[in-house]
Amino acid sequence: MKNDERMTKPEGRATSAHAASSLRLRHSFVIRLSSFVILLASALAADKANPSAAEPKPPCCRALPPGKPLTDKSLYQLDSTWTSDVGREVQLGVLRGRVQVVAMFFAQCEYACPIIVENMRAIESALPAALRDRVDFLLVSFDTERDTPAELRAYRKKAKLAPAHWTLLRGGADDVRELAALLGINYQRDARGQFAHSNVITVLNAEGEVAFQQAGLNKDSKETIAAVEKALAPEKTSLSP
Repeated sequence: MKNDERMTKPEGRATSAHAASSLRLRHSFVIRLSSFVILLASALAADKANPSAAEPKPPCCRALPPGKPLTDKSLYQLDSTWTSDVGREVQLGVLRGRVQVVAMFFAQCEYACPIIVENMRAIESALPAALRDRVDFLLVSFDTERDTPAELRAYRKKAKLAPAHWTLLRGGADDVRELAALLGINYQRDARGQFAHSNVITVLNAEGEVAFQQAGLNKDSKETIAAVEKALAPEKTSLSP
């Protein structure tokens, strides 16, 4: 009997060693898994805190390039402050350096505004591929009460307006009126909260000067596209004899 007992002891030690080894492996796995979970949670928290980090920045959020003094014809001379659909307060001058196709609208428009936006999208699609990435599109709201940044953000999503090239802005009543006047746009709010307004798409050159205007809905955009292409062309300087 004693011999049998002695024979079983090595097996018991081996089993204990195996169990200890398995426990260490499980412990190491748990530590690694916990570390991974912590890193993943940190990354998700960072994305939540800065949701635009993984998305293209709208034109109004880009760094402003240096340039020569603006002319008195430039809309970028305005000192009014606007709020974008991403919640950033900006002046129109942040759009300087790129050609802009501009229209005024309001998010709850029942008729004309969706057509204006579709006309602008058609202009975007019709541009030669080599030029398309050099042009931005700007929508400025008439509705100073209802078109909050959140409302404009929802409109962007519904209309599928790419953040990389489309800016949506809201402003104060006086600032909206001033910009509309400079663009030659008339508007008036009715009792239902709808706006009767001019239907105008404006091309601004890189310095914020009006280069061309297309009036009306569903018009032939050939002249507008030609104006965009002309605004994108490099300046021609005359050589002295």
